[in-house]
Amino acid sequence: MALLILGIILWWGAHLFKRLAPAQRASLGDKGKGLVALLLVLSVVLMVLGYRGMDYIHVWAPMPFMVHINNTLMLFALYFTSPGPKKGALFYKMRHPMLTGFKIWAVAHLLVNGDLASVILFGSMLAWAVVEVITINKSEPNWQPNPKGSIAKDAMFFVASIVLLAVIGYIHGLIGPSPFPG
Repeated sequence: MALLILGIILWWGAHLFKRLAPAQRASLGDKGKGLVALLLVLSVVLMVLGYRGMDYIHVWAPMPFMVHINNTLMLFALYFTSPGPKKGALFYKMRHPMLTGFKIWAVAHLLVNGDLASVILFGSMLAWAVVEVITINKSEPNWQPNPKGSIAKDAMFFVASIVLLAVIGYIHGLIGPSPFPG
């Protein structure tokens, strides 16, 4: 559990560093980007090792139909983390599509995982995304939406999200539980 918690703390710290300590982050210049990227990679490695290394501690039992809800939510999570919302016509006024996709990802995984490690990991990632949105909105209040794109761009990125869901689901099944029933 220590690795999981350390990874989560590192993830939060690396992401919030720019917003909470802008002068210190700016003083690092371009090498600060590399440092933050390195810390984020390290945080993901620690979270994966910690998550996979934790014993299963039952918290709640997900209903079997939640798998279908998870997969549907994951399709939308992938779409919102794609360039689609910024380049399309449906969600171009959305300020934080990527963080919205990240929140959907976390909720989807909370729905199908009832163990303590999952609650800690996905719950903390959901909380981070909420805090990140609030922090960005406070530090950058004068945001303007992107120009409106086309429905064709929305459709293109949605189809790409379906393909990506299949690829990610296949890989997920190779290294862990398959997200696809049957």
